Order: sequence, then structure tokens, then C-alpha cells
Amino acid sequence: MAVRDKSNPESQRVGVYVDGFNLYYGLRALYYGLRALGGRRFLWLDLHEVATRVLRPHQRLTGLSYFTAPVRNDPQATARQEVYLAALRCSGARVVLGRFQEQLQRCRACGHTRVTYAEKQSDVALATAMVHDVAAGRVDAVMLLSADSDLCAAVHAIRRIDAERGTKTRVVTVFPPRRRSESLRRVSDAWFPLGDAIVRQSQLPDVLRGPDGVEYRRPVYWN
Repeated sequence: MAVRDKSNPESQRVGVYVDGFNLYYGLRALYYGLRALGGRRFLWLDLHEVATRVLRPHQRLTGLSYFTAPVRNDPQATARQEVYLAALRCSGARVVLGRFQEQLQRCRACGHTRVTYAEKQSDVALATAMVHDVAAGRVDAVMLLSADSDLCAAVHAIRRIDAERGTKTRVVTVFPPRRRSESLRRVSDAWFPLGDAIVRQSQLPDVLRGPDGVEYRRPVYWN
């Protein structure tokens, strides 16, 4: 298992940027593939533990940011999400929230109109954070946990910064379970899938206690 070397200032500084919904749908796909093994439990994922397991000995984690949007019109799912986000914050992750925008979708066949929701701002916030941290010299490498090809634009922006400065920022893409992007693979320095074994081994404790003494428990639905 890789170890974060906080004592060595010369170790490579790595920022981790997590596309929350892209990861969630990958974990759901994993769950449907492993329901007999209690796959829904995998949603209670400890992202710091994931990073610890995949970083190399010469690397150290300097920040972990999780980008998502609040669930709408599903009180039970909203409650689960809020507990999980609180647990992530307790573990040291920075949670950045976008939003869902309501829109109307018309069926071409029957003309029926229904309300749908599109996630907004999360991918832009993630891309901006990656580019900003590179431009500010906060990281030597970025680890992107996503399979969203729209984020290729952020990688290209990082390449332009490197070209202007004569530096090299290593970009590593980690694909969520059962998801992949050929476009991201091509623009990354390295890539690998988030394996089922790491997901199983990187679960948060069933109960976390925050610094204020509040306890956050794994949702019963995720048992």
C-alpha cells in the first residue's frame, strides 16, 4: 500500500479532484454487478483511503476535493447524500456543490412533456479548481477521478500553463468502476480503473464522529 510521506518536502504534491456523480454512477454499476456481495455498501466510500492506496511512495496528498450537486425531489436520497457529504468533510475532504437545473423534455413520439434535471456547475468547478491549483503552483500532479470527456479542456489548459512556464504537471486519470473515456485516456499521462478491491477496502467507518461531537452513520439503505 502506498504511504503519504508528509516528512519529505521534496515528495511530489498531488491534488485529487473527484467528479461526484460520475463516481456515484460507477459505484452503482459496481453494485448491480455485485449485489450478492452487498454492493450497495460500496457507496460509503472513503476517498482519502482510496487516495492513500493509489499514491506512490514519493507522492503526498495535498488536497482532496469532491464536486457534486444536491439531489432534488427525493427526500430519502437527499438525506443519504447529506450524511455522506458530512462524513467526507469529517475525513478531510473539501466538498464543492453545484446545482441541478430544472428543464422540460418533450417526447418526440407522443408529444408528452416531463420535468427533468440537469447537473450544472460541478464539472466547471472541478475544471477550474484543477487549473487554478496548477497555475498557483500548489500541486506537482493532479489526479482526476472521472470519466467525463468534457474535462479534457481542463487538461489542455494545464498543458498550456506548463508550456508557458517550462514545467511538467503530471495528469493521472482514475476511471470509476465500469466507466471509461478514451478522450481522457489520450490526454492523460497515465490512467487506470478504480478496481473493485480498492473500493471494498476503502470504506468509511460505519459511524464517524465530527469535531463538534456529532455522529454520522452509514445510511441503513447502504448496508
